[in-house]
Amino acid sequence: MIQLDNIHKSFGALEVLKGISLQVERREVVSIVGSSGAGKTTLLQVMGTLLRPDEGRIVVDDTDISRYNARQLAQFRCEHLGFVFQFHQLLPEFTAEENIMIPCLIKGESRAAARDRARELLDFMGLSARTGHKPAHLSGGEAQRVAVARALANHPDVILADEPSGSLDTHNKEELHRLFFQLRDELGQTFVIVTHDDGLAAQCDRTIRLVDGCVLSADSLEQN
Repeated sequence: MIQLDNIHKSFGALEVLKGISLQVERREVVSIVGSSGAGKTTLLQVMGTLLRPDEGRIVVDDTDISRYNARQLAQFRCEHLGFVFQFHQLLPEFTAEENIMIPCLIKGESRAAARDRARELLDFMGLSARTGHKPAHLSGGEAQRVAVARALANHPDVILADEPSGSLDTHNKEELHRLFFQLRDELGQTFVIVTHDDGLAAQCDRTIRLVDGCVLSADSLEQN
């Protein structure tokens, strides 16, 4: 579903990604692991079209999106990608329902349709009682589940998550991890997750190990 071919990315004189090539299949839950500075977040941002690679191709469902202009990339992100961050990044002035509605409204859905989708997702997350609560009145685990619901709002092909459980306690972390696999099993959702959590990585279908901006396969331990 997602294919990266020979991706290079530098910041000034520092080369962070050094010819990354990899593929993610539909319905996979894939983890990206590695030490700090290995290039994990940069790789996720390139995969999510938030950063342009200096060299290489990004192909999604046989479409080379590395050729898209900024406007086309913004539309592609809205329609095909969902994002979950470590600190949920919910807008504090909006309720849980309104935060989930925002991607739908950006896509051009009516307020009624966006509200229906938000309530459907809140119900799926077990958060119907929190519909009108703002982020300050949600627990950390509840806020992150709302963030996952927001990522799901436009039926994305893939959710890209950057340390999604890094700020949670053990109980909420385990609940969030179970949610990812529930979404894969029940909705066919694809996940690419940057994580330092060995337990989560061990549960994933596949682990992509980065070392100094290169991919080291967890299975074969051969550098790509």
